[in-house]
Amino acid sequence: MNMCRFLAASCVGFSLIAAPALVLAVDDPMEMLPNPQDEARAEAIGSQLRCLVCQNESIEDSSAGLARDLRRVVREHVAKGENNQQIMDWMVNRYGNFIRLKPAFSFSTLLLWCMPVLALLLGLVSALIFYRRRAAAPPSPPPLTEEEKARLAQLTKDKDNAP
Repeated sequence: MNMCRFLAASCVGFSLIAAPALVLAVDDPMEMLPNPQDEARAEAIGSQLRCLVCQNESIEDSSAGLARDLRRVVREHVAKGENNQQIMDWMVNRYGNFIRLKPAFSFSTLLLWCMPVLALLLGLVSALIFYRRRAAAPPSPPPLTEEEKARLAQLTKDKDNAP
C-alpha cells in the first residue's frame, strides 16, 4: 500500500516538473500549419536545417529568434505547395550548405563523407602493422642457469664493493 502511494506521488511530482518543460518546447502554436500533414512535413524539413545561432540544433529544436523566423519561412514554402527539395534548395541558396545538418554528398564534401571509412582503414592497417612487428620480434631469451645466476650475483656483489 505504501509502495502504491509512493509511485502515485512520484508520478504527480514528475508531472509537475515535466509540464513546464513541455510547454517551453513549443514556442508559439500560432506558427503551426492548420493541416497536420503539412505541419509534419514542415517539421521534417526543419529538423534537417541547422539553427544558425545555436549551430548544433535544428531550427525545430532551437528557441532562437532566427530559428523561429526560419521555421516560419519553411511553413510559408510548405503552404505554397513547394516540394521538400525546392524548399531545401531555397534554403541552401539563401544560407549556403552550412544550413544543412546533414551535408549533401558532393566533391567538396567527399572527404567528410569518406572520413569514417578512411579512419577505419587506417586503424586496421595500424593494427596489422603492430601485430606483424610483434610476431616478428625475436623470442625472449631462455632463463638463466644456476651457474649464470651465481656469476651474475658475483658480478653485482663486486660492483657494489668497488670504491
